[in-house]
Amino acid sequence: MAGAVGGPRVLLRKLREVMAEQVTAQQRLDMIVVLIASNMVAEVCSVYLMRPTNELELFATEGLKPTAVHKTRLRVGEGLIGDIASHARPLNLADAQSHPGFAYRPETGEEVYKSLMGVPVLRSGRVVGVLAVQNRTKRNYTEEEVEALQTVAMVLAEVVAAGDLINLQELDGAAQTQRRPFHIAASAFAEGIALGHAVMHEPRVHVTRLIAEDVDAELERLEQSVYELRGSIDDMLETEDLSHAGDHREVLQAYRMFANDRGWLQRMSEAVRTGLTAEAAVERVQNDTRARLLRAADPYLRDRLHDFDDLANRLLRQLTGVKLSSASGNLPHDTILIARNMGPAELLDYDKVRLRGLVLEEGAANAHVAIVARALGIVTVGRAEAILDNIDQGDAIILDGDAGDVYIRPTSDIIDAYSEKARFRARKQEQYQAIRHEPSVTQDGEPVALYVNAGLQVDLRHLHESGAEGIGLFRTELQFMVAAKLPSLKDQIELYTAVLDAAGDHPTVFRTLDVGGDKMLPYMDVAAFKEENPALGWRAIRIGLDRPALLRHQLRALLTAAAGRSLRVMFPVVAEVAEFKRARGFVDKELARLKKFGHPVPAHLEIGTMLEVPSLVWQLDTLLPLVDFVSVGSNDLMQFLFAVDRGNSRVSNRYDLLSPATLGFLRFIVTKCRAHNVPVTLCGEMSGKPLEAMALVGLGFRRISMSPAAIGPVKMMVRSLPAGRLEAFMEGLYGLPDASVREQLTGFAADHGVVI
Repeated sequence: MAGAVGGPRVLLRKLREVMAEQVTAQQRLDMIVVLIASNMVAEVCSVYLMRPTNELELFATEGLKPTAVHKTRLRVGEGLIGDIASHARPLNLADAQSHPGFAYRPETGEEVYKSLMGVPVLRSGRVVGVLAVQNRTKRNYTEEEVEALQTVAMVLAEVVAAGDLINLQELDGAAQTQRRPFHIAASAFAEGIALGHAVMHEPRVHVTRLIAEDVDAELERLEQSVYELRGSIDDMLETEDLSHAGDHREVLQAYRMFANDRGWLQRMSEAVRTGLTAEAAVERVQNDTRARLLRAADPYLRDRLHDFDDLANRLLRQLTGVKLSSASGNLPHDTILIARNMGPAELLDYDKVRLRGLVLEEGAANAHVAIVARALGIVTVGRAEAILDNIDQGDAIILDGDAGDVYIRPTSDIIDAYSEKARFRARKQEQYQAIRHEPSVTQDGEPVALYVNAGLQVDLRHLHESGAEGIGLFRTELQFMVAAKLPSLKDQIELYTAVLDAAGDHPTVFRTLDVGGDKMLPYMDVAAFKEENPALGWRAIRIGLDRPALLRHQLRALLTAAAGRSLRVMFPVVAEVAEFKRARGFVDKELARLKKFGHPVPAHLEIGTMLEVPSLVWQLDTLLPLVDFVSVGSNDLMQFLFAVDRGNSRVSNRYDLLSPATLGFLRFIVTKCRAHNVPVTLCGEMSGKPLEAMALVGLGFRRISMSPAAIGPVKMMVRSLPAGRLEAFMEGLYGLPDASVREQLTGFAADHGVVI
């Protein structure tokens, strides 16, 4: 290796000798920097370690002034050392001082050194320090030297992990609070209530053997373990409960694709050739990949990090023979699994009978593991910030998958409240099941059709389980959001056919692609979607009209899937009648195309639109003669009506859905639709709460669509409701100056025995 006396293998052998010395951690660090400097023919070698204060402190140096040790500190992002830590990537500069990011520290005496090469010290993908070498002469360090320094940095990470270098007293405050009750407001991924005990998902295997004795033997071990890993994934796909088609199977097939990535094996093999053991090489590549993907702007790449983590950790267990006791049957009967994040295959390793819930520190509702969790019916909460810092193995924990709340070491009153809530929920579920096949009719004989919202194949079972009359909103974008690439025409046809097959005689309304805003596709050009106000920007039908091929392909898939059957399609975020007419024109073109080539077409076709943009409401007299139905999207409509970003916690709950303004606006819509004899449905959060749903019936809505879990409570409300009396009662509410009429509606329910 150019510029090195003995190359990385010799350096690693010498490092092993240093690691075996019976000295303090600081003394060992001082010996390491001398060894690295001499081996790499560098005049300076320095180690900076991350402090709890998120500063990089000079811990050891050969070449800089010894008096600077433990005195020189740089913030993350400050200077070249801070830049390396911030981006978790190597920096190789022939003239460091001319770099705009150079930060001069006179106490170090580094002004005489020109060239610099630095690499991050990574542990579990997190930056714990920076290792740097410098020379007086201007020179570019070779790729081999960078590789060697990265390999050494991995060994250095073990020295840091061993302790004794960082003053842990600075963290005493966090340690003292760890045993107290703790509450985290997180995001609900899969509904339900779970009470149990924490089981830490600890897939990371501690690698103790870092330096290889026989490189060829390590390469053989690595290749054999990768071969066995791939075989185990193939076997998993053949298991009885995963062999059937569905979104979870597609996830695992994507996972298998990652396992067969040649580049992954090549990077690990190269790390072995530098002198690392097979397991150390796996960890080294995992650390590099994790550090890079954690900082990726592309959300799809960040999600894929967890698949790669899962693979690497499985491979480590394969190499070391270490098994996860938690996943091998030793689970408590009330397990709630805690993880930063995890891959879908890891979740499937656990005993699903004993697993009551899952809490992820990171994650996303449409990440692969969340899809699989929903398919398995596991209560899941994600984005539980700092949960790993505040929980221990065996801690009591309560998981609210409806609200997204996590209670760690809960007090007795919280336990009692949630125990009763769980019992009440079970009793209620029995009641809801008892009326599942009963008609949804008010006390005065008004039928109210209750539909479910869906978006994936795994959701379709809820249609029959809930007793819903159909699918009022099928969100087609979810297929696009969980896919690694744009779904092909064939993929779309297969999904829509499966949906129609599952629905049978139940009506199903498909909403065309609604992306943009807060719903980004992994393969979208993120830069093109950076907008000041994304909710008001380029999204939904606007994208479809600007990219007609995308919309036409989807319409073609829908029309093809519905051959000989009924099809209902609606367009989202339509702001004016002209937009609807253009979109409807694409339907006509695709229908004509199918007929031209002799393809079967739907036996019955209905085209409608979402009412979400207030401007369209003032065109209803023009719009309604052109549509077969309309659906009010309460989520977007309310944010546009009140000029409130529903994703902004400061204002999202500022205005009540049960305000006179909201109710009067919705009443206007219902009145117009009745006059034109056009069916109107409301879908959105408003329809899924019994009191709000009661108000909708009072406004004149007779078709509402909601989450499957809401069907039972809302049906029970409907069957106890005198609709005529409510409609008359609400006539006196529209003109009130109050911010909300929630109290008046609650009073009506109490007076008339309405179950809310």
